[in-house]
This record gives sequence, C-alpha cells and structure tokens, in this order.
Amino acid sequence: MDEWIQNPTARTASDKILPCVDYATAQETLTKSKEVRYNLVDIVNQVITNVSNINFSPNVDPFYYNQSGPVPPILCNLFNLDLTSHNCGPAEVDLDNATQVLNNYVCQVSPSGICVTPERLTPTLYSQMVAAVNISYGLYHYSPFLVDLRNCDFVRPTFGDIYNIHYPGLLHYSKRVYVGLVMVTIVALLSVAF
Repeated sequence: MDEWIQNPTARTASDKILPCVDYATAQETLTKSKEVRYNLVDIVNQVITNVSNINFSPNVDPFYYNQSGPVPPILCNLFNLDLTSHNCGPAEVDLDNATQVLNNYVCQVSPSGICVTPERLTPTLYSQMVAAVNISYGLYHYSPFLVDLRNCDFVRPTFGDIYNIHYPGLLHYSKRVYVGLVMVTIVALLSVAF
C-alpha cells in the first residue's frame, strides 16, 4: 500500500479495483460536463425567454397556453459560451434555488392544458425545467469528484491513513501469526520425525 501511495502510476493489483482515470480522460469528462451544464441552462433560458415570457395570441398553437402575469427570471448560467466562468447578474436566478423561484410562476391548467390562473409556466413545462435544473445542478456540484479520479487522488489520503494508523499494528500482529505458524510447522515436523 505504501508503494502505491509513493508511486500511484505504477501498475499494481490496486488498479483492478480503483476507478482511476488518466489526466486527458478526466479533463475531457470535465469539459463535456461543463458543455452539458451550459446547454441545459441555455435551453431552459431559451424556453423562458421565447415561450413563457411572450404573450402569444390564441391562434399560435402550441406556444399559446394563456401566458399572463409576471415574467419568470432567467437562470444563471455559470459558464459563458466558451466555458469560462460567468458571474450571475442581479436578474438571474441561482441554480441552488431555481426550482423554488420558478415554482412561483406555475399556473393551474384546464384539461386542455391552458393556464386558468395568471402565471406563465404550465406544470408540465415546470417539471421539465426542474429536471434540466437538477441535472445541471448535479453536474456542477458532483463533477469535482471527477478531478479526484485523475491518478486516484481521492484514494491517496485514505491509503496513507490506513498505512500510518493501522499498518504498524497489522505488521506487528502479522509477525506474531507468522512466528506462530513457524512454531506449529516445527512441532508438526518434530512429531513426524520422532
């Protein structure tokens, strides 16, 4: 274990059980994760801007569902188109509370799917937005783990603790077991010989 801590890139038996990835794979995964997050938030914002916040006439089917009342804000996209970091503006909603904020704009619908209360999101549209927000939120908050998969950085401190805290005792007791087995072997050989 100590050898692996000192040289984690060496091929060992640990490679078969540890989910390590190389640097290029980890970086590609992080880049794709950012692209997916950017695109999901962008799609939700496009729907808010181009469907929910527009007052369509009743003959513009399927976009008309009697949108009325205050307009919902757009979501804060944490990345720009080039995937650099983006700071949220005052009119943008953070993903941490986006589902609660958007819930304030959900209307009650008739059996035909038309809003009967003055809000701008149907329950179906809201649930689709929530799904996209939750995926984007999950990717944002859990993708740093992908960085730890690179060269198994997440395992090194754990293995170090096991080696430093538990290994001396394990080594001590393993020696006792070994000595005991040697003694049993000697006794068995002597009993066969005499």
